[in-house]
Amino acid sequence: MAANINPTVRRRRLGAELRRLRLASGLESTEVAERLMVSQPKISHLENGNRAISPRDVRDLCEIYQVTDQQVIDSLMQMAKESGQQGGWHTYGDIPQSAYVALETDATSLRTYAPMAIPELLQTPAYAHAVIGETIPRLTAEQADTRLKVRMRRQHRIYDPARPLRLWVVLDESALHRIVGSPDVMREQLEHLNALGTEPHITVQVLPHTVGAHPGLSGQFSVLRFADNPDAVVYLERFTSDLCLEKPSDVQYGVIYDHLQDLALSPDTSRGFITDVTKMYLDAMSLA
Repeated sequence: MAANINPTVRRRRLGAELRRLRLASGLESTEVAERLMVSQPKISHLENGNRAISPRDVRDLCEIYQVTDQQVIDSLMQMAKESGQQGGWHTYGDIPQSAYVALETDATSLRTYAPMAIPELLQTPAYAHAVIGETIPRLTAEQADTRLKVRMRRQHRIYDPARPLRLWVVLDESALHRIVGSPDVMREQLEHLNALGTEPHITVQVLPHTVGAHPGLSGQFSVLRFADNPDAVVYLERFTSDLCLEKPSDVQYGVIYDHLQDLALSPDTSRGFITDVTKMYLDAMSLA
């Protein structure tokens, strides 16, 4: 499938480029705000990608920063236009974690630590249906169906032959033993997980309980990287909100992830571990 135009991603890229041009010009954000007759927080929001920017604002900023290359100006103004367009996900309405979904669609690599459940990109329809239905109170059947469709569509990203997502997963052992749906649903899910783990662009490692305390005890997180931006984005998911971190100080999450990978079983040993747990579900089904 073709890549979606993601306003969130476009705003981030454009904001980063405008910040680079401002710093190159030697101007402080307060000086730029005074010249544009806007508030300093607005300049910060534009540079952080937290709000859309008009092509006219881009033109004015380029003039302030003394950018004379018309190709650069035209390129930035085009990015501003794209940042105001709706992404391909808008047809699903107000989907959860929409900012993250936009980033995920555009990322070239994703490293995720999953302490409680199988990551959404690797879930079977039956497992995803059970997770959605059992973890979100008062969800209508229509809302649950929409969330399931979005989750399944997101998985197209890892199967895209033109630009497969490089995916690393460190999965806590707890996620393998938590019965979601039924033993049969878990059997199917773990078999699916092992099959995906053999793909060259997908790495799955199990973090066993025997490692004891580790940095991942603080909760789930993901580290995303993009082809044209050296800076990573860290995503923290919570029940009622999510948080994207982009400051250089947030690089600690990359270090934490490296440590979790070192603690986890190797991919080959992890497949054997998952196979053993799958057999437990088969035995449970035979006794039922």
